[in-house]
Amino acid sequence: MSHLLMSPLRYLPLLMACLSFPAAADGTKAPAHWPSMEPARQVSNAAAAPLLATARAGKRVVAVGDHGVILLSDDGASFRQAKAVPVRTLLTTLQFVDARHGYAAGHDGVVLATQDGGETWTLLRATPGLEQPILAMHFDSLEHGIAVGLYGWAIETHDAGRTWTDLAIASRESNDRHLLHMFATARGSLFVVGEGGTIYRSTDRGKSWEGTTTGGKGSLWHGLGLSDGTLLVCGMRGHLYRSSDDGKTWHAVDAHTTQSLTGIAELADGSVAVVGMGGTVLTSKDRAKTFTRVERAGQEALTAVLADGARPLLVSMSGPLAVDRPTKP
Repeated sequence: MSHLLMSPLRYLPLLMACLSFPAAADGTKAPAHWPSMEPARQVSNAAAAPLLATARAGKRVVAVGDHGVILLSDDGASFRQAKAVPVRTLLTTLQFVDARHGYAAGHDGVVLATQDGGETWTLLRATPGLEQPILAMHFDSLEHGIAVGLYGWAIETHDAGRTWTDLAIASRESNDRHLLHMFATARGSLFVVGEGGTIYRSTDRGKSWEGTTTGGKGSLWHGLGLSDGTLLVCGMRGHLYRSSDDGKTWHAVDAHTTQSLTGIAELADGSVAVVGMGGTVLTSKDRAKTFTRVERAGQEALTAVLADGARPLLVSMSGPLAVDRPTKP
């Protein structure tokens, strides 16, 4: 048995140690003795499970995390567990193409799909035994999607996740850097960000990629394209960068913190929220040119943020969090 262990504060998407076991057979069928390939249990405290990603399925909020836990909320306040999830592995990334159709992915190379707004999920792909956790993905249609992970690894599907092929994204000089997040812009450009300030940009749906840089060395954990075309990326030690030319050049923004930043959301009133470790919440009222910082009293490890109208909905290593918890500057 070999192990790949990542520090929780160095690479947030690998918060739970990435365990590798003797290589399994090729394909999506997992041996019965793999615990992570057993269906997720219904648990009484699911709403307190560590969560790593959240997305909207129409008006519904969906969040994924450890042990195959998938939470659903139709009011942004009360959460319940999805009815059927076929795995217990750590889920790291989530996206809905429309209100009913979505994908989730994570460790063991798992890709899941739902056709009923997250109530039930089916297993499309799994490679237990290989050190290839999926850390991020992006679908630009129901059929076409790209997923990325450790050491520059990337795969692509053209048939709604039923089959996947390897995809070359990273340049030769940095092809072993971990790829940690993907996002698209209003112009249709696709970005992958990751270890050591890595940024890759594609303007042709992932057929070709070019490298760009913020000028910093810190790993990037998240990015978002705002409705006005502004781009933001954030990551380790409070690094926050802004682009106004579709990612061709980047400029540092003062985050007023050295806490690592993990998620970005644009709210209904046009303001921007950025969250991170130590209960850090940044807000901007000027299209991400400047930010103010508050620190939640509980100093939770915030892992993602989602717009809930003009308020941010926070998720963390201890589940979803109320947005009105007392804060301090």
